[in-house]
Amino acid sequence: MNKESFIKYTVAFVLIFGAAMSRMVPHIPNFTPIAAIALFGGFYFDKKFAFIAPLGAMLVSDYFIGFSSDWMFVYGCLLSIGAMAVMMQSRKSAAVVAGTTLASSALFFFVTNFGVWAMQSWYPKTAAGLIDCYALAIPFLRNTVAGDVFYVAAMFGIYEAVSALVRNTRTAAAVN
Repeated sequence: MNKESFIKYTVAFVLIFGAAMSRMVPHIPNFTPIAAIALFGGFYFDKKFAFIAPLGAMLVSDYFIGFSSDWMFVYGCLLSIGAMAVMMQSRKSAAVVAGTTLASSALFFFVTNFGVWAMQSWYPKTAAGLIDCYALAIPFLRNTVAGDVFYVAAMFGIYEAVSALVRNTRTAAAVN
């Protein structure tokens, strides 16, 4: 591995680790880095590592904060979000990342709240119960979108800034 790749992977690891650890400090409900980690892995890593990094981050942080009864829906969303990002890697732009971020928020909302309805006894297992579950979760959607946008902007922005710095340093060294 060359120095540039080493620096990029180190920065990526630190960003993913830091985002995962942020789940363990008090925060606004659903204002988390979950989708951002999956998007970051999917946009910046090869296919294998794109899925290992976010799942590993989730497993480590869930080990400490606890697994929810609908964990399979959350982890399934992570895999789906990572897959969306992998499919969009070749078209990465600010607009594509923004659109994928919002699509991830919507996917997470619909899938995980379906999981809450299916796995918890809080709602009747009827169409009306499912509608109630989604309706009562709308305030959390606002936090999910805000968290996704914040963490995606932070992770992608920091990574791109460090990558540009490494490229500029390499170019400056080659010129001298």
